[in-house]
Amino acid sequence: MQDWSQFLIAAVLVMIRLSGLMVFAPIFSSQAIPPQVKIGFVMALTALLAPIAATQSMGHLTLGLAPIAGELGVGFIFGFSLKLLSEMITFAGQLLGFQMSFSLVNVLDPNSSVETPVLGQMLSLISVLILFAAGLDRTLLAAVMRSFVVVPAGQALIPGQTGMVLLSMTGGVFLAAVQLAAPVLAATMMVDMTVALMGRLSPQLPVLFVGLPVKTLVGYVVLIGSLGIWPRYIEARFTGLLNPAMQMVLATNPHH
Repeated sequence: MQDWSQFLIAAVLVMIRLSGLMVFAPIFSSQAIPPQVKIGFVMALTALLAPIAATQSMGHLTLGLAPIAGELGVGFIFGFSLKLLSEMITFAGQLLGFQMSFSLVNVLDPNSSVETPVLGQMLSLISVLILFAAGLDRTLLAAVMRSFVVVPAGQALIPGQTGMVLLSMTGGVFLAAVQLAAPVLAATMMVDMTVALMGRLSPQLPVLFVGLPVKTLVGYVVLIGSLGIWPRYIEARFTGLLNPAMQMVLATNPHH
């Protein structure tokens, strides 16, 4: 009976840690996935990981405020860190939308329930396809499973510096978005300068009617041409977010 109680407590703690993926992490947090599917997925993973968590834990497993808060913190670290990848893609789409004269073309994002630029939606869909094609969803699941080895269930204790690390990672989203949108931004700025120069040389030229279509066309051409570097860039960004997340999770083990 004591072994069964330990197993059930381990299962609850595992389920709490996995809940961070369903709330924040890319792909898994999508509202396009029915809640029943998410619940079934978490239950299946819990059934697989609970025996490992029960055997890896040191001492007597208990349900209390500290163990539950620690498991929620570990799930939040994984989910929030990789959520920054989605925010980077959306922000890059906003930059491109303003530069390509699509600032007023917005659609309702089903994930955040707010209006986002249509280019941000398109780039988000492309990033999801890249994540699936590169197998990064399985990499994330493997990292979460490994976390039960380095930080046993019920042993996590979130240190105070974790918030500062997450804040510094959030600041890097803006730089990464600008880097991703840089080819299109540079090309459209060159078009703006060229059209402005032509307008100065020929005042009768309808700059407004010529500049906007040309800038949009050039932006699309450069965007399509730059999609070839997206897989490698997104994989590098994913790894750059997952590695600090693992380091923060490792720091939550007070016995390490």
